[in-house]
Order: sequence, then structure tokens, then C-alpha cells
Amino acid sequence: MIRDTYLRLLFIPLLGIMIPAVSGIITYKKYNTAEIIAANLYFILTSFCIWAGCQWIHGKMRPLYKVTANPFAKIFFVCAVSALYGASIGGILTLVWYKFSREVFSWQKLWLFMAVSSLAVIVFTLVYEILFLSKERELDTKIVDQLDKERSYAEMEALKNELDPHFIFNSLNTLSHIISESPQKAQSFNSKLAKVYKYFLINKDKELISLRDEMEFIENYFYLLQIRHDHKLLLEIALDGENEGKIMILPCALQVLVENAIKHNEFTEANPLKINISMNGQYLKVSNNTLPKPYLVNSTGIGLKNLRSRYKLVFHKDIIVQNTTDHFIVKLPVMK
Repeated sequence: MIRDTYLRLLFIPLLGIMIPAVSGIITYKKYNTAEIIAANLYFILTSFCIWAGCQWIHGKMRPLYKVTANPFAKIFFVCAVSALYGASIGGILTLVWYKFSREVFSWQKLWLFMAVSSLAVIVFTLVYEILFLSKERELDTKIVDQLDKERSYAEMEALKNELDPHFIFNSLNTLSHIISESPQKAQSFNSKLAKVYKYFLINKDKELISLRDEMEFIENYFYLLQIRHDHKLLLEIALDGENEGKIMILPCALQVLVENAIKHNEFTEANPLKINISMNGQYLKVSNNTLPKPYLVNSTGIGLKNLRSRYKLVFHKDIIVQNTTDHFIVKLPVMK
């Protein structure tokens, strides 16, 4: 609904005074001040009748047109009907004016009054249609933006939920493997696993988290990995500790990359897997030496694909993946 209170308060009296003056319907020298005021009030009432009737016509005609209909044809038809209404009402009330006033009837003045009334109606119909279309566009934009936010939120929730079974699947496989080898290590692993999973549950619903918090999580998570793999894994960190609290990334992003590196590489104490985390401009660089497994890896394929989708939704940027002959590198966009 267009709020046109100020338009009506300004232009209904203005048109009610100007149109009779322009068309010569009122010969002012024939009347005293009180009669001139009464005459102007009469034509302001005429202006109000035309304005209100045209608004009613606009309201009734708009629902008759489909959204896909040609807007120019719609506007032309609304203008034509409104102009015809304005000319008719203006003509009828002007004839009434001639009946009770001291004016000498003149077809020329009558036609001029009707023509000016129709012109004013067309002008203000166009103004209203422009305002109405602008309001519709604004409303449509808000609806689209809201739907887009809801879609993004739904997609993000779906992507986050994929991490739960993915994380549990790999953690339980690890725990199952070390229970038979060393119950003491299994107990230590289980204790650390509870802390790591608690962190995951607390932060999974956050869109962003500080790099400092994520690095604390990764160090705990890497401890779990070293319990299983002993000295076959090395973690190298080259970060500015002072700025870690100012840099934001997605929660559990580094965990996905570390997990991905372990899953797809064959490593030993003699030839360990080296994972390096460093800053590279506007990106957090995570790299590892490639030691391909000689057999096909049984992977769900969720990890890296999930991370890429999450970054597109939150940062509107893609992660950079580089696979060279001896290193696998992933660059994560960061936000300060």
C-alpha cells in the first residue's frame, strides 16, 4: 500500500484551485470573497472525488493483471480508464456548477476543464504506477533476500550436519584400532576425544571462529592422532601468535584438512607425514607432503567438498587447492 497522505493533502486542494482558474470556469470578478472561497471549496471537493475515484479504479484493476503481463499495456489501460472517469466526474460537477453559479455556460470552457482534469489524472496515475512498481520491486527484493538467507542458512545447517557422522566415523575407527593394541592409550585417547568433541559441539553452530581457538583445537586433535600413529606424524606451525586472535576462519576447517591428509597418504616413521600450517597473504596455507597409498582409499568424499561449500556460503570465496608432484596444498580464505 502506497502512503500518499502528503500527496493528497498537497495536490487535491492545489488542483481544485488551479484547474478552474486555468480553464476559466470561475469568473472571479463576479463574486465576493466569501463566494470565491465557497467556489474553490466546491472544486476542491470535485478534485477529491476525482482523486478518490481514480484510486479506487487503480485498486480494482491491479489484481486483474498477471505478473507476467505487459506493464505498458496495463499502465495505458489504467490511464485511459482513469482519464475517462476524471473527465466524466469533472464534466458532471462542472455542469452542476454552471447550474447554481452566475457563470454563462460555455462548451469551450467545459471541454477545457475536462481536458485539464484528464491530463492531471494521467500525470498522477503515472506517478502512482511508478511508486507502486517501485514498492513492488522493493518488496520483491526483500522477499528474495530473505529467501536467499533462509536457503543459505538451510544449506549451511545441512553441511554442518554432515560433519557429525564424518567425524564420528573416523574417530571410532581410530578408537577401535587402538583398543586392541593398548588399553591405556585407548583411555587417554577417549579422554582427549571427549574434549575435542565438546569443542566441536560448542562451535559447530558458529559461522566463524578465531584462528587462536581453532589452533588450540587442532593441537588437541593432533595429540589424538599421535597416540595412534606415534612418530609417523609431524605438525609444523608457522603463525604469528599475536595476530591469531584477530584472524577468523570456519570452525573445524583445519581438522578436515588434517584428517584428509592422513586418510589419503601412506606414512611411516622413516618417511613421516609432515603437515604445515602457515599464513600466506590473505590465506591460511595448509600443506602436506604427498605419500600416496598404494591402494584405493575407502572415503565418503564429504570432507573437502563440504569445506569448499561452507566457504562459498560464508566467505563467498572458494578455497584454493594445489596438488603438485610432492605436496598437497590448500589455501583457506581468512577474515580479519
